[in-house]
Amino acid sequence: MTDQAVRRRTGGRSARVRQAVLDAALQALAEHGPDGVSVAEIARQAGVHETSIYRRWSTREQLVMDALLAYSQRELPVPDTGTLREDLLTFLGSVATYLDSPLGKALARAMAASDDDETLAASRAGFWESRFELARVMIDRAMDRGELPRDTDPMLVLELLIAPLHFRALLTRQPLDDDHAERVVDALLRGKTH
Repeated sequence: MTDQAVRRRTGGRSARVRQAVLDAALQALAEHGPDGVSVAEIARQAGVHETSIYRRWSTREQLVMDALLAYSQRELPVPDTGTLREDLLTFLGSVATYLDSPLGKALARAMAASDDDETLAASRAGFWESRFELARVMIDRAMDRGELPRDTDPMLVLELLIAPLHFRALLTRQPLDDDHAERVVDALLRGKTH
């Protein structure tokens, strides 16, 4: 097999099918909420057979979680600016942009409004745990640089950082602007959360 053939196969049909399924799952989630997502509808939207989906994801919940994680990793990268304040501002800016987008609004509202059956609650917990593990590197780096005390609770810092944006996006529907993000970050850093 030539180098060119190997390169072509790594992204080939399988990657295109996977992306089409994930995109269809996000669209279905935004339109119908977590309770209304069906594998049959996702397969139809993606132009694949249901069996193709079940070969890659054994449950609907795994598919939805994979779609949310892939989207959030793409849309909410974890910055490395060299300082905690800039990392947090950059990250918060990405979260605000995401929550302000039509798909971000729809996904956040769908997840907030969905019923809490056991499977969905486990999927949501898994999603947030994965996101926190990715984002906590900002806090770990800050502790290594001496910007935060070693006993800082990374999960608490991230919850305090993100919660005000979700509050505005879901409850008060106030704008998610740069000035608000700066005030949130500065208030958080003044508190040096343990």
